[in-house]
Amino acid sequence: MSSRLINWFKFSSPVAFYPLAGRLGAWSGWIAAILIVVGLYMSFFVAPTDYKQGEGYRIIYVHVPAAWMSMFIYVVMAGWAGMGLVFNTRLSSMMASALAPTGALFAFLSLWTGAFWGKPMWGAWWVWDARLTSALILFFLYLGFMALQASIDEPRRADRAGAILALVGVVNVPIIYYSVQWWNTLHQGATIKMGGGASMDPVMLWTMLIMTFGFWAYAIAVAMIRVQAIILERERNTTWVTELVKAGGKA
Repeated sequence: MSSRLINWFKFSSPVAFYPLAGRLGAWSGWIAAILIVVGLYMSFFVAPTDYKQGEGYRIIYVHVPAAWMSMFIYVVMAGWAGMGLVFNTRLSSMMASALAPTGALFAFLSLWTGAFWGKPMWGAWWVWDARLTSALILFFLYLGFMALQASIDEPRRADRAGAILALVGVVNVPIIYYSVQWWNTLHQGATIKMGGGASMDPVMLWTMLIMTFGFWAYAIAVAMIRVQAIILERERNTTWVTELVKAGGKA
């Protein structure tokens, strides 16, 4: 058992994690492409028409998974940032930095698709609804995390400052999730509840899950590619990076 733990701990080093990130990124990229193509096909051509919202509801197959991913990635990002702050591990902070742009992308996508969904359903592109407002705050937290790190030249200080912001901001995630229960909002309640099953057609549910796993695989693929770039940037003066560059980038 101890030998297995030692083998896993070796990947906390950037030099050991770099080739693993390349393999994870490649496999996740292919998985993401397949799942997203299948999910989009099911969204437009297989899933039944909603009896209340008609064909316009189909945007939920992008909107809902994007919203889920924006919250999930923030929690994971804050976890990595917290580990970097507590244990002073370089790779943890690099992973947090690598996840932030993808989380911001999904947060923006959820807001954008939500506006397109809300216009025909609510008659407005935007309302200061509790869930919408807290989701907008999440988007700004991602932007703030990236801007704060970019504004500090010394990487270690930038990582510490970003970690504090990420950990403070994580309180917003349960607010987003429970906002429809805590306040009277226009936003509909959850159709898939933790531990409570789902109140939707099975085909709709499978389509939603396939898109979610596709977005999940995409997030892993992009984060792995980005963390490789961050590792090379921060470790550029080390011997192993110099040898890697001479070898043509193959680890």
